[in-house]
Amino acid sequence: MSFTKPKVLVFIVAYHAEKTIDDVIRRISPALAQSYDVEILIIDDASRDSTFERSHYLSKAPELPFPVYVLFNPVNQGYGGNQKLGYHYAIKNGFDFVALLHGDGQYAPERLSELLEPLRQGETDAVFGSRMLTRGGALHGGMPLYKFLGNKILSWIENKLLHTGLSEFHSGYRAYSVRALEMIPFERNTNDFHFDTEIIIQLVIACQRIIEVPIPTYYGDEICRVNGLKYAANVVRAVFRAWLQDKSLFYDRRFDCAPAGHSPYSPKLTYASPHKYALEHVRPGSRVLDLGCAGGYMGSALRNTRQCSVTGVDVFPPGDGYLDAFYFHDLSEGPPEVDFTEYDVTLMLDVIEHLPRPEQFLDQLRTKLAMNPEAELIISTANIGFFVNRIMLLLGQFNYGKRGILDLTHTRLFTFASLRRACDQAGFEILETRGMPAPYPLALGENWFSLFLVAVNDVAASIWRGLFAYQICMRVKPRPSLEALLHAAREESRIRVRSLEAAR
Repeated sequence: MSFTKPKVLVFIVAYHAEKTIDDVIRRISPALAQSYDVEILIIDDASRDSTFERSHYLSKAPELPFPVYVLFNPVNQGYGGNQKLGYHYAIKNGFDFVALLHGDGQYAPERLSELLEPLRQGETDAVFGSRMLTRGGALHGGMPLYKFLGNKILSWIENKLLHTGLSEFHSGYRAYSVRALEMIPFERNTNDFHFDTEIIIQLVIACQRIIEVPIPTYYGDEICRVNGLKYAANVVRAVFRAWLQDKSLFYDRRFDCAPAGHSPYSPKLTYASPHKYALEHVRPGSRVLDLGCAGGYMGSALRNTRQCSVTGVDVFPPGDGYLDAFYFHDLSEGPPEVDFTEYDVTLMLDVIEHLPRPEQFLDQLRTKLAMNPEAELIISTANIGFFVNRIMLLLGQFNYGKRGILDLTHTRLFTFASLRRACDQAGFEILETRGMPAPYPLALGENWFSLFLVAVNDVAASIWRGLFAYQICMRVKPRPSLEALLHAAREESRIRVRSLEAAR
């Protein structure tokens, strides 16, 4: 039975490492060849010493058990920039795993097998060597106290904001599955030292598995090239940006790597929101047409609590049993070809902002709804005038994100005045307008504090909805068309004429 060994790239970042590179290479255990097909890649990042020459001579040494490939950057790419090159090399050349080593000998090459084994067993997607897993090991290994404390504080902040439980984020001894690297946009990361933090953030967002293994700590006479304060500030800035993006307050393409098919939309039925508004204003037993029904959660709530019959329309089908009927239709092409006279209420909750031509859609929808003069339309959308957006704009920020007011899929943004004007000019009579608070429970979890914020925001929105309302809700009904009015005038005229003739 043939056995194909996993291909492993041992990637060594080297800068001014002429005194240590030989020792690092020779300490890589030949026993790795028993389980892996190993290649060593050294990238000299424009060193001004003899690092490249030493590495080149090593690559020719016949006694080395693994092939060694040496590259020289003509322009310094930085610690992060070198990792991008190494990982790209691993992907391009079909490796299964890549292990990162430092050319200064700070991390023990003898521990490579311990980093690679969980990957080989399929237990994880990334393995980090941690100096903090062994109690007291980092300090005994010579880690300065200020670095130890800084490591602990930064790791605590990172764990809190990313909801992780790593013992440390700042070890440079790591091994990755190449498949995991292919799933994240690491090429967009910084070229600086906090690349290591940004790639962890990406792995977490991409739902990749991470485990840690203990490694020894060694601090010798190597030169530290990291500005500690700058590094700490960059780390905090990166995780804070990722946290803001998770709350839909910021967008950075580096952190847009959640698994495909993950929907950012969820029902908001237990606190003031367009969903709760619709639930309260649809009469029991109504026949409802839900345009843009998403997962069908609104229809399910209407069926279960208001005994309505609900038909959904969307480009993705909902789950089984959520709706009474479903039509597959792309609303960007206009309203669906259904009999609108069969429905008492039509819902367009958080839909109009996604349409390429919302005014045209409203015109077409009013024509169809006008055939049923008792029909109502409940429409909601984000309020671009929300005070947070105004503050961000004042600060020069206008960042689209995965959800929220500046959702990446939004093609049109509205204020109360512009939505009212769009509905009015399309021929709708506006029955009611409500401002809705921000969905704090989605960001903070549904607890007393988030619900308190919803209540406060709701009061503020009732006072000044243009500034404090996060979303706009309108309940409208179609005004009769000119053709309908003309028809009514003709019918009324016939009735009156017949009355006059009968009175003679």
